[in-house]
Amino acid sequence: MFTLITPESFLKRAKKFLKKNPQLKPTLEKTLKVLIKDPFHPSLKLHPLKGKLADLYAIRLTFSYRITLTIEITEKEIILIDIGSHDEVY
Repeated sequence: MFTLITPESFLKRAKKFLKKNPQLKPTLEKTLKVLIKDPFHPSLKLHPLKGKLADLYAIRLTFSYRITLTIEITEKEIILIDIGSHDEVY
């Protein structure tokens, strides 16, 4: 099981995101539960990013929305970075 780290910047972004998209709150909760148990679960579509975001990964919240994150395998920590539409987080 992984530890989820949510910096203040992510919490602010998530609050703003959920205010615009309240219908996605259950989806976000379910996605984070799966992420904590197994970040490599196929439903998350975890993939490394390229270019200026090369140190980050992304998971799929829905077809249109993503969460960017870092994963520290040795520490079993996941640091959430950003949430938003495909264009917003990339």
